[in-house]
Order: sequence, then C-alpha cells, then structure tokens
Amino acid sequence: MTPTDFFASLWDHYTEVTPQAQRIQALFKKHGETVLNDHVAFRTFNHSPIALEKLEPQLTALGYQAYGAFLFESKHLKARCYKHSTDVNLPKIFLSELLVEELPPVCQDIIGKWVAQIPANAVQSPAVFWAGTLWETPTQADYATLAEHSEYAAWLATMGLQANHFTVSINHLQHFPTIEAVNALLESEGYALNQVGGVIKGSPESCLEQSSTMADKIHYTFADGTQKAIPSCFYEFARRHPMANGVLFDSFIEGNADKIFDSTSNQ
Repeated sequence: MTPTDFFASLWDHYTEVTPQAQRIQALFKKHGETVLNDHVAFRTFNHSPIALEKLEPQLTALGYQAYGAFLFESKHLKARCYKHSTDVNLPKIFLSELLVEELPPVCQDIIGKWVAQIPANAVQSPAVFWAGTLWETPTQADYATLAEHSEYAAWLATMGLQANHFTVSINHLQHFPTIEAVNALLESEGYALNQVGGVIKGSPESCLEQSSTMADKIHYTFADGTQKAIPSCFYEFARRHPMANGVLFDSFIEGNADKIFDSTSNQ
C-alpha cells in the first residue's frame, strides 16, 4: 500500500463518522483553497496487540520514521510522532496510547476484558488503522465508568482504532493565512470550537498554533440496547512558525496537544 492510498482510505473512513470535515474542506475549496493535511492522529491501548510498538512497524513500512516522544501525565497517555523519510508533503502522524495500568482497577478490568478479545495477530497491514473496534460492543455502564476517569478511554472503547482527527495545514492556505482568520470563518459558519485553554492553543513564540472543532456526534447503540449520542471525531487546524534557526517547527507541543485531546469530550 502506498502512503497516498493509505491516507485516501483513512479519509474515507474518517469522514463517514465526521461529516463536518467534508463540509469544512468543501468550504475552503469554495474560497479557492487547496487543503493539505498537516497531520493525522490515532488512539490505542498499551499492552495490547494494537499497542504503539505493534503499530509502528506498519508506519515504518509506509516510509515513516519516529522523531519525537511525549508524555501526558494527567491524561495517562504517551505518544510518538512520525514523519515521512523522503516526502515532506505527506502528513505527519501522531500516535498515542492509553497507559491502562494508571487507571483505577475497575477501569483496568473493563479494558482488560476487551484487550483479551483482540486477535494476537491483529496488525497485518496498514488497514489496521481503520479497523475500528476489535472487541465486543461496550455496555453503557462500562462506557460511563470509563468516561468518569478517562474521556480518552471512553472514546476508544466505542470508536476503536481509526483516525481521531485530520488537520488542515494553515501554512498552505492562501486566503486564510492566520489561525484567527480560519477560526473566524469556522465560527461564522456555526462550527463549535474547542475552548479548553482558549480557542487558540500555542503561540507564534512557541512556533505552533492549533485550534479544533468539537467532535461530531454519532448515535451509538450499546450492548444493552440503550442508545446515546456520543463524540466521534473532529477536525484540527495548525499553523507552524519558523524556529530561531529559520527552519519551520515540525514537531508537537505537549501543552497544546493536551488541550486538543478535549475535542472529543462529551459536552
């Protein structure tokens, strides 16, 4: 599979549960923009057949290499980022995983039950990145228990392994060159933006500014037959600035990403 095919399939699966992304991309195109993707992000469980280290070889096979590691203590996560070794125009990849052992025992038991259902050989090709849930449908009680302690865990329980968000590269926009202009366009069209820590996460001084929509909602049927509108995925927007040496910053900032994770909170 080529990287182009990988991202095309990923986008198709992502937009099935994130229709706002299609509409926002069409909005930019209506204004004469060509939309390029800065990065795409995924969530997974550690100590599982789909743990970060099990997924990484598939990214390597696509020509990606790791170049940064991150820790989010309050959210019980660790992450790595990847960029393509030869094509600078391909999106970066941000892959995070839940440190399950840091959650309360009741959460560990719930997640452990699902992890045991994941086939040991689940990772066979890059298609695993849109495999969705590889375990039984959660009950609403289990979902609520996880949500109380980890929004990330509750999201992952219902949405599984798929693109959590794509990210518009503001650097490649012609008519909306600032994050303020992008946010103003989105708000004028009625899109709810993530307000945690302010609409804009980061600053030109930190070399990275980010904002994001709040996640779309899907009607989800739990194992016990109850239904609930829950968050699916969201769309992000990033503007990168040059560092002191003049080179454009190409990594991620923990303080920004920590707030971006809240784009899937159930509000």
